[in-house]
Amino acid sequence: MKGLRIEGLIVSYGRRRVVEGLDLPPLMPGEIAVLAGPNAAGKSTLLKGIAGLLPTRGRVIFGDRDLAALSSGDRAQTLGFMPQTLPSGAALSVLESVIAARSASGEGAGADHAAMAVLERLGIGALALEPLDRLSGGQRQMVGLAQALVRDPALLLLDEPTSALDMARQVRLLSEVRRVAAEGRVVLAVLHDLALAAQWADRIAVLHKGRLHSFGTPAEVVTPAMLAEVYGVEARVERCSRGRLMVLIDGETV
Repeated sequence: MKGLRIEGLIVSYGRRRVVEGLDLPPLMPGEIAVLAGPNAAGKSTLLKGIAGLLPTRGRVIFGDRDLAALSSGDRAQTLGFMPQTLPSGAALSVLESVIAARSASGEGAGADHAAMAVLERLGIGALALEPLDRLSGGQRQMVGLAQALVRDPALLLLDEPTSALDMARQVRLLSEVRRVAAEGRVVLAVLHDLALAAQWADRIAVLHKGRLHSFGTPAEVVTPAMLAEVYGVEARVERCSRGRLMVLIDGETV
């Protein structure tokens, strides 16, 4: 089985180290893992480092392969990366942008069909001919997910996939991500919303000042002690009538 392991990873912006010697226990196919933590904790930086978009030291192993050693084509076939926002100014339709994402991995055959199929799967087939620059923020995020999925990657990296979505579309997107994981993929997502993370993640990695603070199931990780130390808030962690974790913030720590 193809799991993801991170060993002694350092990720830098220029000369500034943002992620410092991070080790992450293996993430296995079929599960959703969430990177959580306050602003500037290093979550998005870590995800970009894994995706090969920032310089790194250390090892990122997927299955038996070091991702840093892969060619750009092999990397594109192996992982799909969804950024927080799509680049603006692209003179492409939604369908064209997804076809281009498919072709980036060298898989040109059947690109039109594959692109349309993933748009329909995500419930945004009606947007296929719309220009990217006319989409709302939430629509652009759904297109970003389509671009990440169209190559059928074994590893899916999602950077704040729900930040511009209303509640109904958050559920739609995360439900689809759950189905994608269940098909045998490793999913690693950055989420700010701890309630969403607790509901949808199998395991959560909490980052604090560029280092791993805690890692485990939501019940193991989301605790008043962690919230006080990492987020600087006094909080209660309780369960609702359906057994889901709820975080109730009472105030800032003194």
